Amino acid sequence: MSPASARLAWLDALRGPAALAVTAHHAGWAFVPAVWAVVDRRIDVGTWGVFVFFLVSGYIIPASLERRGDLRAFWTGRAFRLLPLLLTALALALLLGLAGLFSLGSGLGDRPAPLVVLGNLTMTQELLNLPPVIGVTWTLSYEMAFYLISVGLFATGQAHRSAGIAVSLAVLAVPAGLLLPGASINGEADLVAALLGLAVVAAIAVTVLGHGRARTAAAVAGGLLGLALVILGSRAGTWQGVIILAAMFAGTAVYRAEQGTISWRTAGLAALAVLACGIPAKDDPGWAPALVLAFAVFALALALRRRAFPRPLTRLGVISFSLYLLHPLLLHLLPNPVLYYLVLIPLCLVTYHVIEAPAQRLGRQLAGRRVPARP
Repeated sequence: MSPASARLAWLDALRGPAALAVTAHHAGWAFVPAVWAVVDRRIDVGTWGVFVFFLVSGYIIPASLERRGDLRAFWTGRAFRLLPLLLTALALALLLGLAGLFSLGSGLGDRPAPLVVLGNLTMTQELLNLPPVIGVTWTLSYEMAFYLISVGLFATGQAHRSAGIAVSLAVLAVPAGLLLPGASINGEADLVAALLGLAVVAAIAVTVLGHGRARTAAAVAGGLLGLALVILGSRAGTWQGVIILAAMFAGTAVYRAEQGTISWRTAGLAALAVLACGIPAKDDPGWAPALVLAFAVFALALALRRRAFPRPLTRLGVISFSLYLLHPLLLHLLPNPVLYYLVLIPLCLVTYHVIEAPAQRLGRQLAGRRVPARP
């Protein structure tokens, strides 16, 4: 393990349990629904897992962007980090769905196929009110919005304002959530969804291929578009959607504190503001405990970041994206949870070494910079 990878081991130690939590959430409802209903009323384990992922992304994505120092390299790295496995998972889901072995996202056949493809490949389907091929990919839409906003801030030299942005978004989430229940992008407005999806593609393309003011303008437009999509298109509700963004910027504030550009007190206050505004965002008894525990576990791992973590834990983190994307495909294929995990984890080890790792190496070569894998 390289020194840079060793410094990031604590993030993998978070990703692994977070991915397992999401798989356990869906396995619980599939295999032992009566038991899981009791658990879910006390703490939403799936929500805990995805918020850990959001905090980790908030911490590492701006770090990755600034380490590369180049917008083209950043988007190239993201594309080769996410798209190869995503394309594989979507293709498998469609094949299993056609064979009647997997339940595809509801409403998939009700919208134009090219539009659904556009939404799912740009990872914006959740914010464009388009049906997903795989349900769990809803979180990738918020990741994409965060990438767009982070790139816009970087291009304008405003990336250091993470703590203030986290607090502003958290405070904005409350009135915005009360005034805008979410998904203001009409589910039948195919033209609007198509134009917005193409606008995302155009913003990224000009940012990657353009130069000077054109690149900066595209980055800013992409950032504003990402923010607008979350405010107007969050199907779970504007309050929850904006809190997700705020949580990611709280993760960025922690990174800023670790780098010494802001104080730990400022980062901590930003995280507390996000929690205070986020706890009432959903009327579900399992929501608030999950949110608080996600921030608490992230803080604990941060405090222990200079210690060695068990290798099996960090290895789970390495394959966490495979675990996250592929686990829904196995739920209806395997008869019990033991067999489910006996197949899932080895399968994800294979997909990581056969698909993810080679694609990441190729992405780094094309970006022209050698950077640590799995940012």
